[in-house]
Amino acid sequence: MSKYWSDAIRQLVPYVPGEQPKEQQIVKLNTNENPYPPSPKVMQALQSFDLERLRLYPDPDAGRLKQALADHHGVSRDRVFVGNGSDEVLAHSFMAFFRQPQPLLMPDISYSFYDVYCNLYGIEHRRIPLRDDFSIALEDYDQGNGGIIFANPNAPTGRALDLDQIERLLKRNTESLVLVDEAYVDFGAESAVSLTGRYDNLLVVQTFSKSRSLAGLRIGFAIGHPALIEGLERVKNSFNSYPLDMLAISAGVAAIEDDAYFRDTTARIVATRDWTTGELEALGFRVVPSRTNFLFASHRYLEAAELMGYLRANGLLVRHFSRPLIDNHLRISIGTDAEMQQLVRTLETHPDIVRL
Repeated sequence: MSKYWSDAIRQLVPYVPGEQPKEQQIVKLNTNENPYPPSPKVMQALQSFDLERLRLYPDPDAGRLKQALADHHGVSRDRVFVGNGSDEVLAHSFMAFFRQPQPLLMPDISYSFYDVYCNLYGIEHRRIPLRDDFSIALEDYDQGNGGIIFANPNAPTGRALDLDQIERLLKRNTESLVLVDEAYVDFGAESAVSLTGRYDNLLVVQTFSKSRSLAGLRIGFAIGHPALIEGLERVKNSFNSYPLDMLAISAGVAAIEDDAYFRDTTARIVATRDWTTGELEALGFRVVPSRTNFLFASHRYLEAAELMGYLRANGLLVRHFSRPLIDNHLRISIGTDAEMQQLVRTLETHPDIVRL
């Protein structure tokens, strides 16, 4: 610990990203990456890019990408904000909207970066417990607040809310921002983007990392009322005017334009997820219903930490969270059919697991 650190940094507990192993042979099912490569149109856009242009700054507005997103989602361009991954978009949102006299409300089990941003920016916050089945009860958020944030589908549980549940919350909560983090929405949940035209306090955040297979390029975006977008732009231009480089902008546009590839790969992931759910349940796991590209599961008899170690020793990496309430669950990313079959075969070799 450096003597030059400020007191705020000394007390900060940073976000811990999922492990990126150095071993080449390990099957990575721990960070919810897409098992399929980016669209061929993305590959073509990157291969044909004029590298001499990299001596210039990129478009600070990322106008081509904003327009592509606006066209895709049926909104005007002034309702779109883009950033260096959805994590940066979320960080700017916390700074722009949630530093309020009343606390920010969030689920007690959700994306752990929310707590980090609150601590980083000095935002008072209150965690609202999930139900026993890990679902979010939005009626519990009917209390004084300086904002509401939740992931839909939620992470790491995978459960999703219906669009009418979100709209009922918006009708009740009219005086503060509601941020819906839709990192996993493309795997079977309903997006709230359609509600942004009717509710000026709704901001929807999405990412290219999951369903678009572009985790390595860091592209995120938000859709909301132009006044909300202006607030985000003010923060962005006070922090980093060029959050997206030229390659990311070109790849993002190409990914959005290849809708057929997007629909095909997400459908394949959903089918593999549903097959894996059945197989895990047959091996004695309780699996939370998922609308994401991962499963959240606990075994009826075996501890999650022990199972994670067993899988790791056999070349498969999954995610385990040590925090209370979920410390006996594993989060398992959906890989290819072959990778998930390998997962099931490996679990079947565990001496204490029998097929029901």
